[in-house]
Amino acid sequence: MTEYKALRHIPQANLFRQGDVFVLFGELFGRGYVNGLIDEARKAGMTILGITVGRRNDDGSLRALTAEEHAEAEAKLGGRIVNIPLMAGFDMDAPAGEQNPTEMLSGITLKSWQEDKLDWDKIELCRQAGVARFTSSAQQAMLEIDKLIPDGANVFFAHTMAGGIPRIKAFLAIANRIYKGRGERFMSSRALLDSDLGKLILMNFDEVSANTLKYLIDASESIRSRVESKGGQVRYTAYGYHGTEVLIGGEYKWQTYTNYTQGYAKMRLESIAEAAWKQGVAATVFNCPEIRTNSSDIFVGVELSLFPLLTALKKEGGGAWAQQQWDACQALLNDGESVQGILDKLESYLQTETSAGFRDFEAWPMDNTPELAELMIGTADEITSLHKDRKELITDHLSSLVLEGTGPLMFHGAAEKIAPVLWLNHDIIARQLNELHK
Repeated sequence: MTEYKALRHIPQANLFRQGDVFVLFGELFGRGYVNGLIDEARKAGMTILGITVGRRNDDGSLRALTAEEHAEAEAKLGGRIVNIPLMAGFDMDAPAGEQNPTEMLSGITLKSWQEDKLDWDKIELCRQAGVARFTSSAQQAMLEIDKLIPDGANVFFAHTMAGGIPRIKAFLAIANRIYKGRGERFMSSRALLDSDLGKLILMNFDEVSANTLKYLIDASESIRSRVESKGGQVRYTAYGYHGTEVLIGGEYKWQTYTNYTQGYAKMRLESIAEAAWKQGVAATVFNCPEIRTNSSDIFVGVELSLFPLLTALKKEGGGAWAQQQWDACQALLNDGESVQGILDKLESYLQTETSAGFRDFEAWPMDNTPELAELMIGTADEITSLHKDRKELITDHLSSLVLEGTGPLMFHGAAEKIAPVLWLNHDIIARQLNELHK
């Protein structure tokens, strides 16, 4: 288990400047955590470079971007993209003439998935094929990126790869029961983890969300050596999640969303950063708060712990701007409902014996239970129903604030070289936001 270390000060280190290079190791598809980092890099005058995960042909084979796709991706990034496909994971890889894991899973149904078995020797050969493909492509991409980094420049590598669920029809129905089901529709997350399907998903999560940080660090070794030999410095960051401190009973306390299946891969990501740090490589995993994104929407209730950020904004010296955030959230609610009323509901939810039972840092990530699902999903549904428009939620507004706050904390925190794993909790995010909006 990683040592718990929260960032408690606003980092001020200014390492990066005009002419330095920011490399996004992951593709930018929509608004997400990394936008905050890119904004900081752009403010510093850095050159923005990126990679692509590539695209799939109709037969499932991986290809580079077309000229049109490439231009569109570069416009979205606001920088140059090296067009070598870097799709992580091994769910679509196999030795020549063999089935890949997605094909092996094609017969799985909602009735059979807990009993269906996989040939682990064949899966391992697929994993090796996927790793060989990815690491070879990563080496090629770094050779191209090396040419774009001038002598004397500092380099910031931002790792953003995450995910790894194989594309099989039955999984969405299974996921809906595990992450959204309650009552008769509830399904135990342990049932997934104990199945062959679940074990494969955990393996693929490791490859996509965690091992790719090591592959990046290894593939960029020659860049690091050259940059450092010319007096420059290199930093690596990655996005973690391992629970967040939020205000409960007026104090900041660690809590978490359950069940966070990717948690095992996020802990592996932390261990990769710790190992790199011991080797003198400045790699930091920043464990960020729960927010709403396109990919997190399947996890109903993950957004609940966003609400106490409003209280944190006021507690951490927020003035007129903090009040404006309350007012903006109030405007999204039905007549007769109030932000304070929602915060009171959240306080009750977080203080329940059921909720408190999952605040066990050492046992993370814990399995879900019928009691937690009923309480968490029920509370989430109730609060959503208090809004004027289900497509304009308070949690969307608060998510955008978290993105804004984490950007400078990570950018300057990485420059300061504090530790291999850091938690960004509501206290420091609120202080950073209030500082930005003085």
